[in-house]
Amino acid sequence: MEKPQRSTREEPGIFELPERFNAVSLLVDSHLAAGRGDKPAILCGDKTITYAELHENVNRVGNALRILGVRMEQRVAILMRDSPECVYAFFGAMKIGAVPIPLNTLQPSKDRVYVLNDSRAVVLMVEEDLLRSTMEIRTHLEFLEHIIVAGDGNEGPLVLRHLMAAASPILEPARTTKDDVAFWLYSSGTTGRPKGAIHLHHDMIFAADMYARDTIGLQETDVSFSVAKLFFAYGLGNGLYFPMRMGGTTVLLPERPLPETVFEVLDRYQPTVFFSVPTSYAAMLHLAEKSNRTHLGRVRMCVSAGEPLPKPIFDKWRQRFGVEILDGIGSTEILHIFISNRPGKARAGSTGQIVPGYEARIVDDHGADLSSGECGTLLIKGESVGVGYWNKHEQTKQTFCGEWINTHDKFAVDADGYFWYAGRTDDMFKVSGLAVWPADVESVLQSHPAVLESGVIGVPNADGLVKGRAYVVLKDNHEPTDELVRELQAFVKTNTEPHKYPHSIVFVSELPKTTSGKIQRFQLRQMAAAANSEPTHVEHATH
Repeated sequence: MEKPQRSTREEPGIFELPERFNAVSLLVDSHLAAGRGDKPAILCGDKTITYAELHENVNRVGNALRILGVRMEQRVAILMRDSPECVYAFFGAMKIGAVPIPLNTLQPSKDRVYVLNDSRAVVLMVEEDLLRSTMEIRTHLEFLEHIIVAGDGNEGPLVLRHLMAAASPILEPARTTKDDVAFWLYSSGTTGRPKGAIHLHHDMIFAADMYARDTIGLQETDVSFSVAKLFFAYGLGNGLYFPMRMGGTTVLLPERPLPETVFEVLDRYQPTVFFSVPTSYAAMLHLAEKSNRTHLGRVRMCVSAGEPLPKPIFDKWRQRFGVEILDGIGSTEILHIFISNRPGKARAGSTGQIVPGYEARIVDDHGADLSSGECGTLLIKGESVGVGYWNKHEQTKQTFCGEWINTHDKFAVDADGYFWYAGRTDDMFKVSGLAVWPADVESVLQSHPAVLESGVIGVPNADGLVKGRAYVVLKDNHEPTDELVRELQAFVKTNTEPHKYPHSIVFVSELPKTTSGKIQRFQLRQMAAAANSEPTHVEHATH
């Protein structure tokens, strides 16, 4: 039986935080005493927000919420794009002991109704241009008492900037403990309704110290920029509490992170650390190939998470830009990355090694530990693991197992402690009795010059036998043809085990994904089930 994988580095324990603790005191207030009051904390559009301005505005929002009657532990929902005001709202609520909940600005109204009612939020802070759609669902919101509108306008039930102007800039943090609830994050999930993961005041500090500081070496001098938004667990760390913990600077982008826009941000603000996701890296590479771009400004380090980073993207990115991408895996429930590659030690195709402060086990279907090289379910232990899911007792029991959390991901670990991703527990299918993990086939397809991205599932044929099917998005200037299908099938056979090749290929304009960029394979399975018969080799599909 293998021992759990753990870091060999000496790391500070979470017990070093005082019992009486409010995370905002460390992430915001402490910078004034440290002499950073005039240092830029946030860059966004034409705005530069110093740490002194951040501190004052966080206090004003906290006091404004108190004037409205918001009490400790009550939920405050935040439906805002990445902006200074979003940061003020998040930290302001947390400083008074309330519980901020960043909401996905891209989710449909029905999901918004569900999350607001499920969380029983008493206040919703909403972006100005999202007010109309919010008012359309207002009668369905059972617990909401106040709607506060952000932005420069004057319309709305309550206007954030007016409330802030009338509120005091002085605020003592609530008498919370390090184990008080600090915030919730709703999972984007690839199946089912979103689940609210409950996180404590110490969680952000632990994740920032163990991963950002001690694993990738984020520094006070760094300027960070994240493609992932603040309402995602990944983006919340990258774009907010990582740079705030280090006393660094964050660049916030309210708009969609299209490849052209991202390159503009890299040129304009000259960030030194760039956080993105595999889908965005692939799209940026594609644009760079067309425009002959070969530089990233001052970026010294690139980080990836959200989905496994295919080896071809790692290789092509490093060859073109001279910077390696540090792939890792995190989750909403664990808050941020717990397995990661290190600067200068990244292995293409690997998720990396365990982050200090965390432990990992790989177990079989009966919970027994597996040996090195064997593929099984990944369990993780660490101090940033959430308390559980709000109002989801059965699902909490399935995932939060005492000190360990079941990631529901399949991994193998090699003799050097590097973890290799195989797929989600329910993604694997068998062809002729042999296992096929979609990630393996997708990585091979990704290395073909015509393929931008792909999603692979198992589909029963006319005889009821499961065969692989690849849904493929082509790069510009490549047309779907029968000849290309045969070429891609032969390419997979040549570059991996022959039984893994896709027996059918469907060309699509895009893949169904969560708003965090994860492929929704259940939607691919629904698309396959909706087809009346086995598709021809070349099929144009929409969804």
